[in-house]
Amino acid sequence: MGPMFRPCQDCGGEQLFEQPHEAPGSCPDSPDGLCPEWLCTGCGAAVITMVAPPLAEVVTMRDVAGRVA
Repeated sequence: MGPMFRPCQDCGGEQLFEQPHEAPGSCPDSPDGLCPEWLCTGCGAAVITMVAPPLAEVVTMRDVAGRVA
């Protein structure tokens, strides 16, 4: 993913943010290559973005009908 502009809490205003691990698969925190880390090019403040977990199996009431706790 390329650089992005976003508000920086440390230096204020819109700043350019870049990822420190540009090569796919080079981030040690994310084996799938989607690095969650972004650094402000103005002050170096780090932002961790939320990475959505894989979807879990959906359980409906129909699946648990007749069970008693």
